[in-house]
Amino acid sequence: MTAIRNVTGTAFVVAEFRAEENGKPHPLYRDPIVHMFLDEESKKAAERIFATFPPIKTNVWIRTRYLDERVDHQLHLAYRQIVILGAGLDTWAERKPAPGVAYFEIDDETILAFKKARLEENGIDTNARFIPDNYVRDGFIDLLEKNEFDFGLATHFIWEGNTMYLTAAAVSQVLTDIARNVKRFSISFDYMAEEVIAKTTGDPEITSVVERFAAMGAPWTYGISDLWSLAEKTGATILESFKISDLHRAYWPNKPLDSPIYDYYSICTLQAVEH
Repeated sequence: MTAIRNVTGTAFVVAEFRAEENGKPHPLYRDPIVHMFLDEESKKAAERIFATFPPIKTNVWIRTRYLDERVDHQLHLAYRQIVILGAGLDTWAERKPAPGVAYFEIDDETILAFKKARLEENGIDTNARFIPDNYVRDGFIDLLEKNEFDFGLATHFIWEGNTMYLTAAAVSQVLTDIARNVKRFSISFDYMAEEVIAKTTGDPEITSVVERFAAMGAPWTYGISDLWSLAEKTGATILESFKISDLHRAYWPNKPLDSPIYDYYSICTLQAVEH
């Protein structure tokens, strides 16, 4: 079996958290694929991260449920391409195949090669086109063009767990490139509030979280304070935007919020401006 390398990487930790939700009596979603990528070492790595910041699991569970619902909805609207930027060990291509729908996954060559090998070893067919590259550094529009992407088809982009690690310029460029090159699109992504990055929330727990992630070598570098302005500047419009705290109340109405971070972490969907 293909061995796991660099289990401390974000992809494996997120996959561990995502897999854990499956074991609940009434999970927010079901992912029967993700366990194929995990082992005892990845479990230990996830436990170490969880120990430093317990709410991270809830964040992953909630955003996975939201993104699942959005993919289902976009497929219902006859979107025929799904692009996952920084795909990691996401499993939408395997869990939500649909006739005539193509998936494109862009990420580091090592992680995609591992993923492909594990799927093959477990006899799982995928219609995903794996594109090994850095979508920020090398320009994902060119990468898509080289991999039979159809710019004329309605396309949904998934951009999960990425924006807080980038720069304002990089985030703006990604959104602008999509709006300029894909006529009918939607894009779902999560983001931190600018106050979190600047450590100005006034909450010591949140400041401590930011500092711990930086100490682990995964610093949060960018937050969004005005989503409306960002959308307008990059040629998109806001379809919907939710704080994680709002989705927490919707998904678990009887479960109390256990961290202030949920009010500073959001997930949204933007779409093409109608003309």
